[in-house]
Amino acid sequence: MDALYNILDNLYHMTAFSDIIAANGTFIIMYLLAFVLLYLGIVKHFEPLLLIPIAFGVLIANFPGGEMGVYQADEAGCIRDAAGNVLAENIWEMSLPAIAHELGLMNFLYYMLIKTGFLPPVIFMGVGALTDFGPMLRNLKLAIFGAAAQLGIFAVLLVAVGSGFFTIKEAAALGIIGGADGPTAIFTTIKLAPHLLAPIAIAAYSYMALVPVIIPLVVKLLCSKKELMINMKEQDKLFPPKNKMKNEKIIKIIFPIAVTTIVALLVPSAVSLIGMLMFGNLLKEIGSDTARLFDTISNAVMNTCTVFLGLCVGATMTVQAFLNWTTIGIVVGGFFAFGLSIASGICMVKVWNCFSKKKINPLIGATGLSAVPMASRVCNLISTQYDPKNHVLNYCMSSNVAGVIGSAVAAGVLISFLQNTTF
Repeated sequence: MDALYNILDNLYHMTAFSDIIAANGTFIIMYLLAFVLLYLGIVKHFEPLLLIPIAFGVLIANFPGGEMGVYQADEAGCIRDAAGNVLAENIWEMSLPAIAHELGLMNFLYYMLIKTGFLPPVIFMGVGALTDFGPMLRNLKLAIFGAAAQLGIFAVLLVAVGSGFFTIKEAAALGIIGGADGPTAIFTTIKLAPHLLAPIAIAAYSYMALVPVIIPLVVKLLCSKKELMINMKEQDKLFPPKNKMKNEKIIKIIFPIAVTTIVALLVPSAVSLIGMLMFGNLLKEIGSDTARLFDTISNAVMNTCTVFLGLCVGATMTVQAFLNWTTIGIVVGGFFAFGLSIASGICMVKVWNCFSKKKINPLIGATGLSAVPMASRVCNLISTQYDPKNHVLNYCMSSNVAGVIGSAVAAGVLISFLQNTTF
């Protein structure tokens, strides 16, 4: 009988149930979170290409014994497990094969692709290849609302520093979540507060995926029905633009070259992101001569990067990394940064309308985020709910793509000012 009991006991401890039960329900919380994210991605179609890999990464990272969770190194590079046992004295001195062998597959992918800063610029290259700057170039005045939306980044930075809970570098990494750009948030955090990369990446990508929820919430709080029914096409007929863009093909080729040059001269630390963004866009605009490169970047490279980025970000969301006050503070702060960025763009439109005869739909200001083209699609859907004929997608894209450039430049400015500071 004792032998049978020992066999059953060994079988029980061989499974994950013993550790899950011993953890007093903390693993259950993470499973529920993963299932909610999967539901939003699969059933609600909230950015499934992004949310489903993240959700599945959360799921596989939280099975005890599976060794699929990402361990976060402290500022000295030391890695400890949940019990406080040292797994690696200094991960920066370990080779990638050693990381794979001792810490598992997901840690290998995370430290090779994410922690090195490799994936964010590559993803920006793919984003550039998929972005059409035409709407912005045809409506340059609307680009100002993409710049205005970056105010959320700096507002949350100041509040976070004032709270005393975050250092100025940590506050900058937290604030950049307001740019609604995952690669930018990761890149900035690697430079300024690498020990917070896991929770900031989690917050940035989770809120990006929840754009269809957050934008309508902020719009409902700040905009009236009358404002949301402003028809941009009718405004164009009443107040036609004085200058129309000529030689659009040539301008769209010159644009990425010019932007890269200007940014490189003024904010060199932003070149990693802006340069790759504009390189991808240049390949797109040149046309048939670079069609093969454009096709590779916009499809194979972009899709591969998205898969690994989503899984790695999700795998950082372990019980140890997620269920603590620092992460909760980042999630809350990130939500306010996100909401304030949307609100800043809307308020800038309201100010504009006070002084201009040609009125602008505030939904265009709400798309100053970098979540391209998701934010524009969401705002166009809101507009057509009030007037089925009032399509504002092209106008929203003007502000939306400007927001991509704006968030990358804002990140570059923060890195330039703060990277070498000691306070």
